Amino acid sequence: MATATVTKKPRSTRSTIALKLLMAVTGLVFIGYVLLHMYGNLKAFGGQESFDAYAEHLRTIGEPLLPYSGLLWVIRVVLLVSLVLHVYAAYTLWARAGKARTTKYAVTKRVNSTWSSKTMRWGGTALLLFIVFHILHFTLRVVTPGGDSDSPYERLVGSFQIWWVAAIYLLAMAALAMHLRHGTWSAAQTLGLTNTASARRNANLAGYLLAVVIAGGYSLIPVFVLAGVIS
Repeated sequence: MATATVTKKPRSTRSTIALKLLMAVTGLVFIGYVLLHMYGNLKAFGGQESFDAYAEHLRTIGEPLLPYSGLLWVIRVVLLVSLVLHVYAAYTLWARAGKARTTKYAVTKRVNSTWSSKTMRWGGTALLLFIVFHILHFTLRVVTPGGDSDSPYERLVGSFQIWWVAAIYLLAMAALAMHLRHGTWSAAQTLGLTNTASARRNANLAGYLLAVVIAGGYSLIPVFVLAGVIS
């Protein structure tokens, strides 16, 4: 009687796959959030009344079933948990890759590598620092360049009228664009969505599309504030 042997993957390999899946899923959570957040930010083109009404509406969604700002806090908790898991998975994989690299190669260029893939780790670190700054700036209002008005619109416009604040946000959006480009491709690959040539093209196109739409949409606000269109 013939018997078949099943070769199990090493525990470290299974763990690495699990970490990549964790990064992919949490990355999709962030893509959904930044898309919705970008849409809300574009309300600034409608003027102060439109933007402030949007900001207040976020706090009243679900009432009276939920308390004031209830849904907003649920979203914040989900995002915070996703961020912790995403960062943990990223830095764990980074550390493992460093340990596995026992020799240095003379050839530094990798086939099919892109600038966004090469800067993924450091770009992610820059984005993490920016998220901390962004929370201190607009959420906790600990750092308040441009004033600390009770109007979200006035805080937004007042901040971006300061060139170095606008520059920080625009640089962060450049990092976000590269992170989205390569992150979308990596997530699709991890989830098994790049098994054919057409699927790989679609995943690559989706990465570029998300990078341009999301990072570009966010960048419109500081650019148009500096240009005096939004004031």
